[in-house]
Amino acid sequence: MRVCAGVVCCVQARPFSPPKNCNASPPPAPLARAESSSSLSSTASLSAANTPTVGTSRGPSPVSLGSQDSLPIAVAFTESVNAYFKGADPSKCIVKITGDMTVSFPSGIIKIFTNNPSPAVLSFRLKNTSKLEQVLPNQQLLFSDPSQSDSNSKDFWLNMQALTAYLRKMSEQNPAVSYYNVDILKYQVSSSGIQSTPLNLAVYWKCSPSTTDVRVDYRYNPEALPSRASLSSIQVLVPVDGGVTSMQSLPAALWNAEQNKALWKMSDVSEKSENEGSGSLRAKFELSEGPSNPATLAVQFFSEGHTLSGVEMELVGTGYRLSLTKKRFTTGEPSSSN
Repeated sequence: MRVCAGVVCCVQARPFSPPKNCNASPPPAPLARAESSSSLSSTASLSAANTPTVGTSRGPSPVSLGSQDSLPIAVAFTESVNAYFKGADPSKCIVKITGDMTVSFPSGIIKIFTNNPSPAVLSFRLKNTSKLEQVLPNQQLLFSDPSQSDSNSKDFWLNMQALTAYLRKMSEQNPAVSYYNVDILKYQVSSSGIQSTPLNLAVYWKCSPSTTDVRVDYRYNPEALPSRASLSSIQVLVPVDGGVTSMQSLPAALWNAEQNKALWKMSDVSEKSENEGSGSLRAKFELSEGPSNPATLAVQFFSEGHTLSGVEMELVGTGYRLSLTKKRFTTGEPSSSN
């Protein structure tokens, strides 16, 4: 996440109320000469949906596969929330949420596919798809019926001949691994500005020739999540130029003199956190070559076991069983605009 020209994070849709138990001073006056801005960008590219990607994984302990057994597969959903906003104006927040679905196959399944000229077709249904505004299947491996009328589910099935050839090729390149991860489809999730971001942020700068004051307000946004997930490993990185000679911060931040950046590391944030997951980060910087220029703040976090879209996958038909489902969302890689 970036704030003030950075990665995933945004300003709330309505003015911030101070934390309930906060007796801190009012926010510094906004700068007249410059607005701070921030942005988020995703590492997932929808244009890559037609190119299958395969990774290798040790996976769980090896599974004994019999030709008459239902064959185990695992699925992972990984979503990236990317936002761009300027200062503390929620109307300028632009959000993009993308996702990837990966299916993991145990290496032993390749022999079963190869020895069976007509293996059972692997079919599945995506559920809770009403929030997906674009779904891009891997066209080399996946079929779908474009005439499906149910807006909340989509059915897919794999080209088993192409899948077998693809997995065989991967096993020749990586014969020692236990599992092969195949990128099956990508999707984009509909969003409604700042209301779609799990962590809302507003940033204020006050700059003078000798000092710079920065305040970052944050608020956990349960409305963006289908379940009350907690946000983990939150880091806020603030670049400050102007020749910083000293820093006072609350809570305590780390100053990197080589990179001219202040770093806050926060514990997990959720509705159960103090002040229902809202608070402020403040710092005052003494300068030798001021004034500073409002810059991009990078904010990063992730959440395991949840997605922002709420999408689910279920197998259709027989021959396979879902041994594991993993869900995760995270902030994208930063891109900035001042």
